[in-house]
Amino acid sequence: MVQVRLADAGDLFMAWTWVAGAQGFGTGQGPAAEVDRAVAALAAALPGAGGGAEGMRRALDSGAMAGHRAEHLLALALAEALWPQGLTAQIRQVSARAGRPLVRIQPSPRVAQVPWELLAVDGEVRLIDLADVVTTAPVSLRSRGPAVPQAAPTDAVVLVLDPRVPGFRADSPLGSVLGPPGSDPALLALVRRRLDAGAVLPPVAAPVEAFRRSDLDRDWLGGVLRERPRRLMYVGHVSGAPVEGGQSEDGTLHLCCGPGTVGLTGTVRTHRPLSAKDLLLGTLPLRADGEPGARIWPAPPRVALIGCESGGDLRFAESFGLATAMLHNGAELVTATRWVLPTSFAFHRLAGLPDSVRPLTEAIVAVDTAHEHPDPVRRLGRWQREQLDHWRTGGRIEHSPLLWAAMTCIVV
Repeated sequence: MVQVRLADAGDLFMAWTWVAGAQGFGTGQGPAAEVDRAVAALAAALPGAGGGAEGMRRALDSGAMAGHRAEHLLALALAEALWPQGLTAQIRQVSARAGRPLVRIQPSPRVAQVPWELLAVDGEVRLIDLADVVTTAPVSLRSRGPAVPQAAPTDAVVLVLDPRVPGFRADSPLGSVLGPPGSDPALLALVRRRLDAGAVLPPVAAPVEAFRRSDLDRDWLGGVLRERPRRLMYVGHVSGAPVEGGQSEDGTLHLCCGPGTVGLTGTVRTHRPLSAKDLLLGTLPLRADGEPGARIWPAPPRVALIGCESGGDLRFAESFGLATAMLHNGAELVTATRWVLPTSFAFHRLAGLPDSVRPLTEAIVAVDTAHEHPDPVRRLGRWQREQLDHWRTGGRIEHSPLLWAAMTCIVV
């Protein structure tokens, strides 16, 4: 395993240290101009650039990740600017002796959106071909002590799947991300597998009942999390905070909370989002007998936040967003996304895919499968390598890294 740390100081500085079975270290430096050009090229290729439907349309139609050749050139440019050849050589040496190593990358804010797995570190060879990759957050983000008595997790899995946001129709900006309940056989099969394996929260009699619920607010979430489930999977809307504002704690998760809900962020129409600030501070700023967020919403060992830029807090100098709040509240691993995600509907409407092809569903199933595996990082990496192989051989938009390379596992 190698721990890689990056720092912004005009140029981009890197240091790495091998641990757990291998020895060695090294340093690298990326000139500021080269790094900035490569990062700007990446930003231009992502759905967030340009904003809204037009930004998504451009990303799926003419952006650098819409075609294999352009994406490979982008991956080469990123590797040349950001990744030292000496580290690649060491990874190859370790791999030859001991098998695929784990690369733990703690990015600086400037390169927090970089999909390190995609870097073309040696011609056609990508980093994910050589290693498993995980993102690490600063150690200081973890809570210093247990938020609640640490009983062993139960068998329960919490599934928050496309909750209804008060005041927003299904076809509105905060509407459905998965389509009509029951319309996706693969998602119904996912819920059925979880029901067959153990308890599911909220309790449902049939898989279709897990989707588009209107009773999954922050009070309900806190109650079920205090029951010590082993996993939480959220699929829905996430609103990231603007990086230029510097307030990563303003990132929000959209549950079924109405305007009367008590919280630390303002309302959107008739809805009050659950912010990272809520998860961190709880009710401490609101009343004298308030409780910290880690007591109200203790995180289970594994958390999946599948929503737009759910892991975007690492782009801030002070990372206190949704993903890092879950780590602070007790999670050991959070799977989150680096940028705005295209939904399956976006692939259908903007990229012309048939309705039967649902790339977002495949990603959700892959994350669920990984979180059930003893080594979720390795299992998710295996799926990403499968997607990369499809992308190389067919170059079809449903296999574009726009979706699967957005996913990263974040640990402390």
